[in-house]
Order: sequence, then C-alpha cells, then structure tokens
Amino acid sequence: MKRTMRDVSNKKSLIGELRRRNVFRVAIAYLAVAWLLTEVASTVFPLFGVPEWGVRFIVILFVLGFLPALVFSWVYELTPEGLKREKDVVRDESVTHVTAKRLDAITIGVVVLALLVVVADRLYLGPTEGGHGGNSQPGPVQQEETLTASSAYPSGSIAVLPFVNMSEDPSNEFFADGISEELLNLLATIPELRVTARTSSFSFKGKDATIAEIARQLGVAHILEGSVRKDGQRVRVTAQLIETGAETHLWSATYDRTLDNIFAIQDEIASQVVGSLKVTLLGKPLPRVRETDPEAYVLYLQCNNLRAGSLEELRRGEQYCRQSLEIDPDYAPTWEALGNMYTNLAVNGGISYEEGAAQGKLCKQRALELDPGLASVHAGLGFVAMIHDRDLPTAARHYRAALEIAPGDYRVVGGASVFAETMGRFEQAIELAERALAINPLGAAVYGNIAIVHCYVGQFERANERFKKHAELAGREGNPWRAICWLQQGEPDRALAEAKHIKSVTRRMWVLALAYYDLGRMEESDQVLNALIEGYANEAAAFIAENYAWRGDIDPAFEWLDRAIAEKQYMWGSLVFDPAFSKLHSDPRWQDIRARDGRSEEQLQKIDF
Repeated sequence: MKRTMRDVSNKKSLIGELRRRNVFRVAIAYLAVAWLLTEVASTVFPLFGVPEWGVRFIVILFVLGFLPALVFSWVYELTPEGLKREKDVVRDESVTHVTAKRLDAITIGVVVLALLVVVADRLYLGPTEGGHGGNSQPGPVQQEETLTASSAYPSGSIAVLPFVNMSEDPSNEFFADGISEELLNLLATIPELRVTARTSSFSFKGKDATIAEIARQLGVAHILEGSVRKDGQRVRVTAQLIETGAETHLWSATYDRTLDNIFAIQDEIASQVVGSLKVTLLGKPLPRVRETDPEAYVLYLQCNNLRAGSLEELRRGEQYCRQSLEIDPDYAPTWEALGNMYTNLAVNGGISYEEGAAQGKLCKQRALELDPGLASVHAGLGFVAMIHDRDLPTAARHYRAALEIAPGDYRVVGGASVFAETMGRFEQAIELAERALAINPLGAAVYGNIAIVHCYVGQFERANERFKKHAELAGREGNPWRAICWLQQGEPDRALAEAKHIKSVTRRMWVLALAYYDLGRMEESDQVLNALIEGYANEAAAFIAENYAWRGDIDPAFEWLDRAIAEKQYMWGSLVFDPAFSKLHSDPRWQDIRARDGRSEEQLQKIDF
C-alpha cells in the first residue's frame, strides 16, 4: 500500500515536534550524563568497598530511566517561569530555543568531562587486560589493588589447582587429578616460572576457598584451574588462567578431543600459560608432554594416583603400572611411578627396606635410560644413593643434574636440601629448604625437614616454630624428630608426650626408651629398649645404637652402628652430625664409622655440590 501525502506530512510533523520539544537533545544529554556518571562510579565505588555489581546497577538504572526521560521531555517544557506542561505553554511565550542552547552546552560539557576521566584513567592508571571474551576496565582504586596484589608475589608465580572431575563416573577422579598434576610438573620444568608444588595446590581440593585466599596462602600471582570430562574415548578439558590481584581471567579455553589428543591439549595449555604470562624462555624450548599409548597413559595415571595410599592401594597401583608397561614398556614416567611404588611399599611394611630400595632403584635407572631429562628421577636416584647406598658422590651427581633440569621442582629442591643436611652443610640445607618452602608453602614435610636442621645447630626456638607448623599441616602429632629435639632441649616430658603419638612401632620405641631414660625411669627404658632389640634388630640397629650412645654406653653403640652399616639398614642421612651421638665423637672408632658411612671430612670435601 502506498503512503499518502498526508502520511508523509504527519511524519514530518512528528519529527518537527520532537525537535521543537528538544526530545532529541534530551536523549543525547541523558546518554552523555549516563556515560560520565558510569565512569565516575567505576572509579569511586572501589574506594568505599562497593562491589563490582554496584557499577552494573548504575548502568541498569540509566537504561531503565531512558524512556521515562524522553516521555518527560515530551510532556514538559522548560520556560523562564520553570517547567510547564506542554499544553499549558503559550506558543509566543515559548523560549525552547534558549533551552536548546542550554542543553547543547550541558551535553558538550559532560562529554568533555567524561573524556577527561577516561584519558586520566588510561594515562595514569593504565589498562587492565581483560578476560577471555572481553575487556575489564577497573577504576583507579581497583587497578591499584591489582598492582599491589601482583607486586606482592613474583609475576611468574602460578598454582595449578586440581581440575574438577565433570565425568558422570566419579571413579574418573584420578584422571582429572592426573591431568592437573601432569600440567603442574610440565610447567615446573620452566625455570622462569615458580610453580607451587602439588602438596600445596591440591590442599584446596573440595574446599570453598576464594581466589584471594588461595593466592595469599600460596603466594602466587596467577592460578590455573579447570575441569575434565571423560566419556569413553572422548575428553573435554576446560582451563582458565586467573590473575589473582584483580581476579581477572587472562585466558580461557575449552578442548573437545579424543583421548589420543590428551597430550596435545596439555602442550597447548602450557603454551597459552607461558604466552599469557609473557614469559621469555631463556635458551630452552617450551617443554612438551611425554607421549604414550592412550590406554597405557590412563593406567599410568591410575598407578601414580595411588602412590601415597594404603598398603592395599599401593599393591593395586603396582598392578596398574605393570599393565601399563605391558602396553608400552618404553614409557619412562611409568617406570618412575613403579619405582616409587616399591619405595612406598617398603616404607609401609609391604616389603623389606632392602627389597624396596633395590627394586625402586632398578625401575628408576630404567626410567633414566629411556629419558635422561626426568629431573624427578635424578632426584629419586640421588635419594637412594644417599640413604641406601651411602654413595654421596653419586647422590651429588644426580641432585646437580636434577637442579639443572628443574630448579623450580619442589621434589628436586626439597631433596637437595636433605642431601645438603646429610653432608653437614647446614647453611646450604636451610637456604634450599627456604626455596622449597616458597614452592610448597603448605607442605608439611619441608617444615619437618628444615626444623631438624635448626635443631641440629641449636636454633631451638626456630625449630619449635617449624615443628609446630609441620604438625598443623600434617594434622597430627607424633613426629619422632620433634621428640628428639625436645630431648636435646632438656624437655623429656614433652618428648614422652610426643612419642606416644608416633605411629611407627620402631620409631615410637626408639624415642620412648630415650625419654624414659632422661626421666630417670630406667626400668621402663630398659624394657622398651630390650623389646626393640628382640623384635626389630634387623631394621632398627641405628635406633638401638643411638639409645646406647645417649646413655654413654660406648661399646654397644659402636657394635650396633657396625651392624647397621654392614647390613645396609636404614640410617638417617645426617646421623654422623646428629648431636645424639656426640658422646662417641672422641672415640677413635668414630672416624672409621664416618669413613664407612661415606662422610669423613676428607670424603665430604671432595664432593662437588
């Protein structure tokens, strides 16, 4: 249907009337004022602790008020006598042309002010990089908080939180945890990053902790989190990188792939993290995930997931590793995981200490043959050489290699600290332990290890602080080394109380006999020591030797030390520097013990570490 001349005339009349009543000018002025006030709100609100939704509320309020403002400008007109309803205005009294000029001036002034606010925000405060899918522009106070929070922690610091299992099958939890840990270990090999250890980052699993709280406890500027959904051969992985100061998303992505692409996904995520953090790799290419058959990989993750479980779980984990190696006998990480299984089986009494050390060593040697670049394997072999073989030069070689490959890996730095302690290099041990604490701030073991060193050098107040933190993080008492430290401080009552909570039978008896002796309860001390000799002489010779040394019974102390060395029984690495054996130091036989233990002064001086 064609429009008539009257329709066109009516349209022109409506537009003319809208102009005459300054409706268009009011609309432009309204938008300018809304823009200015929104910019000011985003700047000022954070100063008074108003949350982010406060600015959104202002924007919504202006959107809702836009149409009523236009209706108001149509119904009312500004005259020298004030606002009047349009129908009450006499045409020759109307001074709307003056109102128009005022509205234009107001609009221009507001736009200039808004531009000044934006320019000041950009020039003096700098933009904040937005998250995935958009840009975030916080006001000056929020931006200041971002800079303060970020500068409080190293810019290259990051924690990988356990990815959430989104699979319908809850038993796939191991897969989500495994992917998280593999990413963590991959990033930890980049020297320019400081990656929080698994013990600390996984401590938040299942907890409703805020980003700010996690950042504060871990001391990190960035957090990588995500989820994993596994359905047969299909895998969906989501990941997002968060800057903890402003809690902004620097990057996020979703990967829908088949299981045989899981390695490429991890490589891509690591690459995105490095790119987002603007990390410059100095002389080394970006590390890549070690690939294997997908089925073998799933079995490997199941094996590795059980490495710290009960005796039954350790045995089941051993079977998973064996099944994985049947599919791919050349996958080095599985050999490492199997070696850890044997070590932990020995610690938990599933096999003998001798068998666990021997089998664990063979597995890790095989892993190193297949992949010399596995820092954690070097550290593991260094530990075996230090504790079992008493071969400190070999241990030093492995720890040097491990530190060169992955100087930011907690397993490496923490192990190197213990190694320095075993050589009596206590300052170096403390320095390395402090580095380990920065990587693993919520790891109980590192607090326990550094506390022992403080105790050995007589720094008892510091030792007590670190032992206390160890107990808090471990969630239990019963640390035999803390009990020994109480004895060295002349506190046998406290040592006895601590000893009663020790789970290991041999270690509990070892400390109880010492505590009863210092309390003057000789009959009870003798009973416990005799029970230790009768029931556990094949594994506790060093503990028995310490009891005799503590009493000043020199000859039996040396006899039991001889047996411990000859039978390659467990001896803590720093035994020759342990103050508990100080009564033996003046005896000529002590130098022979040190030499047989690989820790004479001459032997230690030759070790490059």
